[in-house]
Amino acid sequence: MQRRTLLKGIGAGLATATATPLLASARPIATLPTRSLRIAHLTDVHMQPVVGAAKGLARCLHHAQNLPDKPDLIINGGDAIMEAHGRGRGSVERQWSLFNEVLTADNSLPILSCVGNHDLWCREETAAALADGRRWAMDNLKLAKPYYSLDQNGWHLIILDSVQANPDGSWYTAHLDEAQFDWLKQDLAATPATTPILIVSHVPILAACVFFDGKRYEGQTWNVPGRWMHTDARQLVDLFAKYPNVKACLSGHIHLTDRVDYNGVSYYCNGAVSGAWWFGAYQHTHAGYAVVDLFDDGTVRNDYVRY
Repeated sequence: MQRRTLLKGIGAGLATATATPLLASARPIATLPTRSLRIAHLTDVHMQPVVGAAKGLARCLHHAQNLPDKPDLIINGGDAIMEAHGRGRGSVERQWSLFNEVLTADNSLPILSCVGNHDLWCREETAAALADGRRWAMDNLKLAKPYYSLDQNGWHLIILDSVQANPDGSWYTAHLDEAQFDWLKQDLAATPATTPILIVSHVPILAACVFFDGKRYEGQTWNVPGRWMHTDARQLVDLFAKYPNVKACLSGHIHLTDRVDYNGVSYYCNGAVSGAWWFGAYQHTHAGYAVVDLFDDGTVRNDYVRY
């Protein structure tokens, strides 16, 4: 090859190398999603006046509020107190009093709450007694309604009430009653399609960990009780399928952690602040809470953290 030909080839190569970054810079630069809202999901506190429950909740609240990038709000996922069902009124009053005392002394963040089964005082197993217990729980949680929705930082948050009396009044199964289901349909329809939606319930709508809570397989059959997971899960999943902006569902109740991605929705079941009811870890899940980040593009990140 002649010297002149070689120099021409080198010059052409340099020109191409120089042009490539200029062409690349002309392409649109992908922008990362911006976080719209950070939530601390604290569920299954099971407050009681023994076993260090009050100190444990205070420690959890301080941990969440002292994160380098602290949450915008707390969602209390239900079962705030240890046990109201079948207990004397005085015992339940002490549990609620202690729960609210800790919140007053150790929390400065806004709180959204949903009702859990352990929150409902029920002296006798009748639908009327359960309704009375629900009203008392709502008073302590400062709720005007047991289910509600609100817009927050570009997201639509829906808080559901999982705990419904059985037809014969015998305690409960997890589902939405007819009035609540109709309300949910209307609320979803009224939410703009461009607004991402997060749904919160105490009992999981859909979960995998329910198959490992107790002896769930026997006689060649898997069995999940109607108190472990929503019995109307199919109806809810079908409803959510009509609204692609339903992005995620949060729950607790099982004291175990899992994530199920189904039909475009991520279902996060988070572990308990109380762990195994204030006696260490429950199976593989330690006492903790979830840091839930909601982004402007509708994506969700759920990180379960120990405190």
